[in-house]
Amino acid sequence: MLPLTGERTLPGIWHENYWFRRHEIAYLTALPLGRGALVLDAGCGEGYGAAMLVDDGADVVAADVDLPSLRHAAATYPQVRCVLANLVRLPFRPGSFDTVVSLQVVEHLWDQGEFVSECARVLRQFGLLVLSTPNRLTFSPDDGAGTPPANPFHSRELAPEELVDLVSSHFRVVELLAVHHGTRIAAWEKAHGPLPEQLSSAPPEDWPAHVSDFVASVEATDFEVSVDQPERALDVLVVAERRP
Repeated sequence: MLPLTGERTLPGIWHENYWFRRHEIAYLTALPLGRGALVLDAGCGEGYGAAMLVDDGADVVAADVDLPSLRHAAATYPQVRCVLANLVRLPFRPGSFDTVVSLQVVEHLWDQGEFVSECARVLRQFGLLVLSTPNRLTFSPDDGAGTPPANPFHSRELAPEELVDLVSSHFRVVELLAVHHGTRIAAWEKAHGPLPEQLSSAPPEDWPAHVSDFVASVEATDFEVSVDQPERALDVLVVAERRP
């Protein structure tokens, strides 16, 4: 297992489960858009998402700049083809892919505009880009646009309209989706208070038992994805089509 540094979310760690499931629901949403397609998973990290795409019928190339993560992904998910790559200098020919999936990655990049340009370059005409990112308006609500994020691993966080603006230079936005807590998490929060705030208030070993038990039980299906209220979303996901 990769070490948990805070830079990426990993499966199989009980106290990280809430954040992992928030990542997982983004991949589950992307699955139908990659089925039967040649997909680039740009910023694959640990590799679980690329494996989900392959298992659902996509032909996937998983790219990441971090060699230890890539070696881990190749060893753990042999069904995935792994390539060491700088996401703003992708080592692929123009028009190589049907779909580019990059989930919870763009906020880590220093040159987000160049990344989107590279995604457009390696996509075929009318190919799809699927991007997700934490919603700056709820993830870092005290930070204005241009303010350094509180998360030291994030370069620039985006509000929904900022994500749309970012991709619109090369893509036609097809859909803007919002990730929200589903009914089960909402009911728990009604009784106990906001879950993300409780997770950040103390180290996991100091969490009350009811918090620990609930975090370990969260599933991806405890989140809902819809077009409703993107400004209040936990995470936002954009589906966009490469312009001719």
